[in-house]
Amino acid sequence: MAFKAAAVASPSSSPFISSRRLPSPALRRARSPRCVLGSEQVRVVVEEEEGKRVGVAAAPRRPPVWTPRAPAQEARLAALRPDGRDSRMKIFSGTANRPLAQEIASYLGVDLGKVLIKRFADGEIYVQLQESVRGCDVFLVQPTCSPVNENLMELFVMIDACRRASARSITVVIPYFGYARADRKAQGREAITAKLSANLLTEAGSDRVIVCDIHSTQALGYFDIPVDHIHGQPVILDYLASKTISKDLVVVSPDVGGVVRARAFAKKLSDAPLAIVDKRRQGHNMSEVMHLIGDVKGKVAIMVDDMIDTAGTITSAAALLKQEGAEAVYACSTHAVFSPPAIERLSGGIFEEVIVTNSILLPEHKCFPQLTVLSMANLVAETIWHVHRDGSVSSIFQ
Repeated sequence: MAFKAAAVASPSSSPFISSRRLPSPALRRARSPRCVLGSEQVRVVVEEEEGKRVGVAAAPRRPPVWTPRAPAQEARLAALRPDGRDSRMKIFSGTANRPLAQEIASYLGVDLGKVLIKRFADGEIYVQLQESVRGCDVFLVQPTCSPVNENLMELFVMIDACRRASARSITVVIPYFGYARADRKAQGREAITAKLSANLLTEAGSDRVIVCDIHSTQALGYFDIPVDHIHGQPVILDYLASKTISKDLVVVSPDVGGVVRARAFAKKLSDAPLAIVDKRRQGHNMSEVMHLIGDVKGKVAIMVDDMIDTAGTITSAAALLKQEGAEAVYACSTHAVFSPPAIERLSGGIFEEVIVTNSILLPEHKCFPQLTVLSMANLVAETIWHVHRDGSVSSIFQ
């Protein structure tokens, strides 16, 4: 297996370049999925190649890796005294996405904190920090993805362990915030679980929360502690800038609720035109596309959403775009939830490419040829650095 590391830029990425040519359809169909599943997987790929050269049995093959561009953190770390780089900053990971946490720690030049997390026979969670955090700024990396309740409870226990270990501050880093869709009362007698989750995080003892592309920004107001909201768009835009697309572009929102997100995305693509798919939802995880607002005929459609769950909305919208004459359809999303039957829908050939980030750890059985997983470790790491140094987080995205 051969893989190339693309040399590239900072999270504040360059404008999208739309004057190049796409690779041939045959080449696109033949390529393997490009997945970034953390630094450990990169090490395994390298070891496979080395094992082949010396005749050693290699581990099971993994998809080739696309390495995102990153700022020159070496220059930033070199400005600090060697004895002061990690004395006050501790990064711990839960079990939900340890490869991402390892990548973040490596980017910041620190070791991932040692923590013991295990389950008792009845399912109870046990957490013990295996190093001192007294007087330290602790960052806990844990997306609350599936199994949502397990990962959320694990996060609560980790927060409590840090609080009882006399950490100076506890910042919860949640690349994917579960329960964020339950942010309002659409019908009578419904729970607003996003608010409940925010309350529980506060009561557990966290001092600050870092979330990425939360489903609706109104949920940020549910927290009674400071919240830093970061976006995965720079990573996706940076990747799109490296592609060769010669056709006209149009950014498409798969529903009316995502218009603000799609408009911001289109603005960064040299003010590309915007189209909207109007749909009527019949029930949870069920949707029906009604009609298209805008022109996509003869253009390359870039569909933008915050998450892909069962992929019902985005595949129905893509089918409508094809009917309306779109040359090709790309799906871009920060969070790859991929609940069944998402894989079957996304790999059916309607998309040229499905571009997501590694905010959620994807197992190998959820990878397919059209899938590209980009690492958001540099964005999260830069955010952690700015929080730790009392810097401006918004400056990362300007």
